[in-house]
Amino acid sequence: MAAARQMLIEQQPSVQMQRVKNLGIMSCNIGSPVMEDKEEDMSRSALALFREKEEEIERKKMEVRDKVHAQLGRVEEETKRLADIREELEALTDPMKKEVGLVRKRIDTVNKELKPLGQTCQKKEREYKEALEALNEKSKEKAQLVTKLMELVSESERLRMKKLEELSKNIDTLK
Repeated sequence: MAAARQMLIEQQPSVQMQRVKNLGIMSCNIGSPVMEDKEEDMSRSALALFREKEEEIERKKMEVRDKVHAQLGRVEEETKRLADIREELEALTDPMKKEVGLVRKRIDTVNKELKPLGQTCQKKEREYKEALEALNEKSKEKAQLVTKLMELVSESERLRMKKLEELSKNIDTLK
């Protein structure tokens, strides 16, 4: 659309120049003084009109050039802003990558240290369970032995009491 408008603007001066040439040719052919004055006036007015159109075209051309330069300036500013934003984004990701890398390395190191500790812990848990089972078994055995001892002590006391009673009866019978 802008190209079509530009072509129309460019064609207008050439059409006007053609008119001026035709008027000049006509003035040469006719040769009468009155006609020559009219033709001269017409060619002057045509030339003035032509100059006005040329000036208008030049003005519009300058306006378009100024608009293009302004637009180019804005585009350059936006390009600079985008480059700054890109640099900021890259700067943001770099420290994060380094920190993440360090944390991951530390995690790997801790995992390596944790594995033997886990194995040691499992071994100690097994030993603890075995020791606990042994303790429980010995506690049961002790409880059984204490019960047996109580029974024996009770039986012994009963037998001794019985024997004492018998002896006491024997002493009473001897008197």
